[in-house]
Amino acid sequence: MSDDNNQRPRKPLGLKRSVDAGEVKQTFSHGRTNKVVVEVKRRRVLKPGSEAAPPPPPPPPPPPVAAAPKPASRPAKPAPAGETPQERVKRLQLEAEEERLRMAEEARKREEAEAREREEDERRRAEENRKAEEEAERQRAEAAASAPTDAEAPVAEPVEAETPAAPAARQEAAPAARKFTPVERPEPKRPEKKKKEDKRAAPIDGDKDKRRSGKLTVTRALNEDEGRRARSLAALKRAREKERRLQGGGSSKPREKQVRDVVVPEAITVQELANRMAEKGADLVKALFSMGMMVTVNQTIDQDTAELLVEEFGHNITRVSESDVDIDTSEDMDPEETLRPRPPVVTIMGHVDHGKTSLLDALRGTDVVKGEAGGITQHIGAYQITTKDKQKITFLDTPGHAAFTEMRARGANVTDIVILVVAADDGIMPQTIEAINHTKAAGVPMIVAINKCDKPEANPQKVRERLLEHDVIVEAMSGDVQDVELSAKTGAGLDKLIEAINLQAELLELKARPDRDADATVIEAQLDKGRGPVATVLVTRGTLKRGDNFVVGTQSGRVRAIIDDKGQQLKEAGPSMPVEVLGLGGVPSAGDNLTVVESEQRAREVAKYRQEKATEKRTALAPTNFDTMFNNLASNVIEYPVVVKADVQGSVEAIVNALHNLSNDEIKVRVLNAGVGAITESDVLLAAASKAPIIGFNVRPNAKARDLVKRDGVRMMYYDVIYHLTEEVAKEMAGELGPERIETVVGRAEVKQVFPAGKKDKAAGLLVLEGAIRKGLFARLTRQDVIVSATKIASLRRFKDDVDEVRAGLECGVVLEDTNDIKPGDMLEVFSVEERERTL
Repeated sequence: MSDDNNQRPRKPLGLKRSVDAGEVKQTFSHGRTNKVVVEVKRRRVLKPGSEAAPPPPPPPPPPPVAAAPKPASRPAKPAPAGETPQERVKRLQLEAEEERLRMAEEARKREEAEAREREEDERRRAEENRKAEEEAERQRAEAAASAPTDAEAPVAEPVEAETPAAPAARQEAAPAARKFTPVERPEPKRPEKKKKEDKRAAPIDGDKDKRRSGKLTVTRALNEDEGRRARSLAALKRAREKERRLQGGGSSKPREKQVRDVVVPEAITVQELANRMAEKGADLVKALFSMGMMVTVNQTIDQDTAELLVEEFGHNITRVSESDVDIDTSEDMDPEETLRPRPPVVTIMGHVDHGKTSLLDALRGTDVVKGEAGGITQHIGAYQITTKDKQKITFLDTPGHAAFTEMRARGANVTDIVILVVAADDGIMPQTIEAINHTKAAGVPMIVAINKCDKPEANPQKVRERLLEHDVIVEAMSGDVQDVELSAKTGAGLDKLIEAINLQAELLELKARPDRDADATVIEAQLDKGRGPVATVLVTRGTLKRGDNFVVGTQSGRVRAIIDDKGQQLKEAGPSMPVEVLGLGGVPSAGDNLTVVESEQRAREVAKYRQEKATEKRTALAPTNFDTMFNNLASNVIEYPVVVKADVQGSVEAIVNALHNLSNDEIKVRVLNAGVGAITESDVLLAAASKAPIIGFNVRPNAKARDLVKRDGVRMMYYDVIYHLTEEVAKEMAGELGPERIETVVGRAEVKQVFPAGKKDKAAGLLVLEGAIRKGLFARLTRQDVIVSATKIASLRRFKDDVDEVRAGLECGVVLEDTNDIKPGDMLEVFSVEERERTL
């Protein structure tokens, strides 16, 4: 007991510390404290050379905790004089915290030292195992090379190695790696067979060790196969790196950066720029953040910012303007050797009710007239027929009414041959002249079809003579324009018409390239309730296939289905073929060009560019300043607002143009919205807010819209013939203006003198200069040709007598209603007003 007391370090003399070594004092509210014992666990330090020869002896039992070397604790600081209990508690807490930090730092240093020692120990063991394996391999090789009779020789070699000098050598090399002798017993007489058995047994023992062992050391990781030579850590890393390279994984050498030529438009999103550079979008966002721009991958940046990014990532920039984004096919000409013959596109034009559709029915053998309201064509019909000699001809049937001028012009622009249908009994009519002008403007050859020749009053010769007035000289009049007399009703002359078409097509040598991406022209477009936006297109060149990505006007899409004029689905459509295309993003405008592009992304890019340009154009036409807006408000022009909905795009255009033609200086039509498809809730809400009627052309409102119409009392106007629509709207607009007022000046007089008449009124003495002054008529009082007031003559006297009329050259006195602003020298103009029913 005394020995133990002598061995303990003596504590310095001083005040007893409130917290002993290994304890932490905790302070709580209301003066409560608590002591927590901290256990410090020391790890056993393995020093080099301290390991005994295998098998290693069991580790000695750990020394008692009391005998473990504790970190030297610092002496407690003496308490300052006059210290309060609170200050003492704070001081003791600070001392405990300092002690804890010092002990943690010492523990960390000890752990680092132990880790370094363990690494050195493992490295030394790996080296010893490697040398031992080399020695064993060398001895086995020598044993195998010796004769069978000398089987005891390998046993003597290790014995000879134990010379008296060996212990001395081991003592001298004590600090170095220990000597390991793998061969402990003599080998059997047949070493080769024994070697095979050892090789077979080694992996089994190794597997058993692996299963029983729960701890993986560096030695075991490097010596998984005891029969194999141990490899260093660097060799293991090299082998694993080689495996990764062979399996397509990462390479130790960084891959060379591929420099790309990046096409950058005037505006581009960050994600799109990243895709073109083959970089990560997040990397571009980080680079922009470093430039001081807080953006996301979906935001648009300008061309200069995009150039900075491209240069920072080491790529080459190619600047393009916005106009380069659009597709221009005007200069895209096909080589002559790739062109193939194509069917002609024939447009039938003429005056309304001259038999255009009946002629097409006779050619097709079908009846389309019954499907058109009022017996007139209001859409462009596109059909293809096959003649007796297996020749194909595409026909376009255009409307003849005056409102469909644009549709006729569109038909003339996409056609090869125009058939001008003229009724033999009616002769040349206004729409006939329009069709002639459209044909001349388009530079298209014409064939005159004189229809209704079966009627008794038909006079084809008169038609030919009347055509001379419009520079159309037929062959019968020594000209170059073919003319055919026929009857669509009886079918007479149809064969001659087809021969004339084939002859004209042969002269034109119509050709197109079929093996390329398609270009087409939209003949008609509509919004079908079950199929969505549908466009009737005429393929001009190339072959339109199902699944093609395309852009048409401001819309883009993907060909979902191709349907011919007979309602059959096709996989593809060649040149000069009219088909319906499904899969559009919206309803395009009639006359737009459809172009097939390489990808959906390209189609969306072009469509977006065109939409932006269309928006800019609309914005430029709108009033841009307050002066213009106030001038429009101050003008006396009455606006007649309407909402127009029709079944197809061509009808919408025709109706809007016809309504604008009804406008004059007093009243004008304001089309709030014009669209294709059924009347929807938004149309009814717009009409209700603007107090405008809804004009429905071949369309009706849906169920929800009908409920809103009843609730809001919106007026609906349904039509299926366009001239009925224009007549009704013209009457409505005339009603908005009211009856027409016609003014007739009756007389003029000059104010000579002003004198009071009663308490408030003033009387004016007049000299009648022209005509006569009558009581009760309207009058204008002007001063220096500026109207002072518009009033009525309330009283008319001559020499104190009330009279009804005073003629020129005489003087009179008048009292005017609602005005006393009369001065000598003013002029009085008297007029009468007549109201008539207004017509537009």
